[in-house]
Amino acid sequence: MSHSYGTFETLRQQNAILRDTVDLHSGIQLAAWFNNHDTVTVNSNHHTLSLYIADGYESYHKTPHGWKNGGGPDRFCLMPQESESSWDIRGNLSFVHLYCTDAHLREVGEQIWDKRPATFSLDEKTFAHDERITSLYRHFLLGCDWHQQANQLALSTASTLLLTHLIQRYTNVQWQLPKVTGGLAPVVLRNVLAFIDSHLDKPLMLAELAQQAALSEYHFARMFRQSMKVAPHQYVMQRRMEKAQQLVRHSALPLTDIALACGFNSASHFSNRFKSVTGLTPSQLRAASQ
Repeated sequence: MSHSYGTFETLRQQNAILRDTVDLHSGIQLAAWFNNHDTVTVNSNHHTLSLYIADGYESYHKTPHGWKNGGGPDRFCLMPQESESSWDIRGNLSFVHLYCTDAHLREVGEQIWDKRPATFSLDEKTFAHDERITSLYRHFLLGCDWHQQANQLALSTASTLLLTHLIQRYTNVQWQLPKVTGGLAPVVLRNVLAFIDSHLDKPLMLAELAQQAALSEYHFARMFRQSMKVAPHQYVMQRRMEKAQQLVRHSALPLTDIALACGFNSASHFSNRFKSVTGLTPSQLRAASQ
């Protein structure tokens, strides 16, 4: 792992049960946890964004005035680097953590605003609510298999959008997002679409696609959506499914080979996604096409 996250290591030594974790290419880490009847103190060398997924009503945070609760589904906590916080988990709690460093925030700041602040200080938040954070978590990170390479584009997009939102709303700089008008130039769009089609067997990251257009991830994603009317990760998944249907109908390739050719490293995940789009499993469609 490119970065060792203290909060992650602390939780592993407690009662917390790690349900899933993934390291994104940028070094950001996601972790899904369950905890109950535990007291935890974290003093971290990084930033942690925590979203409560289920329960959490009996989670208490230590304040100068005693233990206070206020948790519940879709509440979030923001624990900045160098902050210390103590928690008493007295009932069930399912939550997802995103761990990142100051360097990750700087990188996003530079990409989008082309500025480098002397320091990024994040606000500490406990049991707060933010529709944007909730929708990004629930839309991109939940109900999605983190280990499927076909989902890496959605995960890397979500992490960039979450950090962008933190910089806007919860830091000392609170920069406004730059306006992006117009789509990609036709020749750039053609090159990007050709690149996608020739790399459907690969995970495909937002950074790679943006690089093809020589743009920041933020500007690329906005301009791509202007041009294509869908987000990059949605377009890529559409193309994966179109290619899969072609190969299922018109080739004799084994279904596991088709799954790999379309960027899925698990036949069952491929089959589930295929059925959700076409209403049939790959084998059912192949039988119907004979």
